[in-house]
Amino acid sequence: MRNDVDMKIEIRNFRESDLESIYQICLLTGYSGKDASGLYKDPKLLGHYYAAPYALLEPELTFVLNLDGQPSGYILGAYDSEKFYEKCEERWFPSFREKYKMPDITDKSPDAHIIRLIHKGNKPRPEMANYPSHLHINLLPITQGRGLGRKMMDTFIAKLKEMNSPALHLEVGKKNKGAIAFYSKIGFHIIKEFEYSIAFGMKLKS
Repeated sequence: MRNDVDMKIEIRNFRESDLESIYQICLLTGYSGKDASGLYKDPKLLGHYYAAPYALLEPELTFVLNLDGQPSGYILGAYDSEKFYEKCEERWFPSFREKYKMPDITDKSPDAHIIRLIHKGNKPRPEMANYPSHLHINLLPITQGRGLGRKMMDTFIAKLKEMNSPALHLEVGKKNKGAIAFYSKIGFHIIKEFEYSIAFGMKLKS
């Protein structure tokens, strides 16, 4: 691994020219932080649900990590989860529901799972009512061990505080042990454990 002094590291606001890179990073980190490209026939499905709508509908809360000018990670999210999901229903999901028809009930493929999520839409869990903002962060392996995840989180949280968000939440799969340890280390607390995931929260106002 090259030393940080040899690399140009930049965290910057999202640009529309970053969209394809965001799709790619989402796929390359989509299996509990590992490469999911071998799991999906449609390489953009994960990004359609977990990344692109945030970048395009809430660009002010989308930040890209560049290493030597190459997008290598992102953090993105929503200031008000409920209002964001309403925007998705109005401006994002309808065209994808036309493109991707509801799969047969016997189809258990990863693609079918994401398509069902697209048709279902998204609603805030009631357990998150006191944590209205939320985020997703995905970083390629090349970024690891450099403290860049923490810097990305600091950038995102600073923006939320500037916007006067009272609190934020995120969910992480129980298989993603590294992420679980990371969130606990940087000050998140567990809100609730679900069957396959853990919800973490952080208060931004006392």
